[in-house]
Amino acid sequence: LQQKDRQAIALLYDRYAPTLYGIVLRIVKSRESAEDIIQETFVKAWQNGSNFDTSKGTLFTWLLNIARNTAIDKKRSVYFRQQEKTQAIDGELYNAPSLSEQPNPDLIGLDAMVNGLEEKHRILIELIYFQGFTHTEVTEQLHIPLGTIKTRLRIALRELRKLFEEQNVTLGLMLICNWLMN
Repeated sequence: LQQKDRQAIALLYDRYAPTLYGIVLRIVKSRESAEDIIQETFVKAWQNGSNFDTSKGTLFTWLLNIARNTAIDKKRSVYFRQQEKTQAIDGELYNAPSLSEQPNPDLIGLDAMVNGLEEKHRILIELIYFQGFTHTEVTEQLHIPLGTIKTRLRIALRELRKLFEEQNVTLGLMLICNWLMN
């Protein structure tokens, strides 16, 4: 990737696009937008491959951060918000067979694990990581002090990690959990 090898980006796309797609889809709730964001994610990775630093995390985590930040930026854009108001949002999450046969996070048990958390913790994970809210926005919506939000979020992520470990979750889910922790 750092040497701009076309085969490297193709391999990365084949390997990571399905999982990233599932996560992005949870944020934007639009198949079309999610597909655009995944494409934009890999273009950014191609253009900025020289910035990837193995000492700061894994390649998957780096791609995940690019995808998540791109999805959140898209969701916060004026155009997206207007589009969201004029179109009915289909709450059903899709697995993109056109991307790969690999399962998306919803189909590999992540939803069940998040739903296994206490209500006050589950809500924070949903709002911040799956809907793209900022800590400040969550504070305003839930009328809870920022410090309390951060403490509860830290506890929620610790509990989620315990659930992963108890169920001997695969490496892919552990990477998602590590992303949530960062």
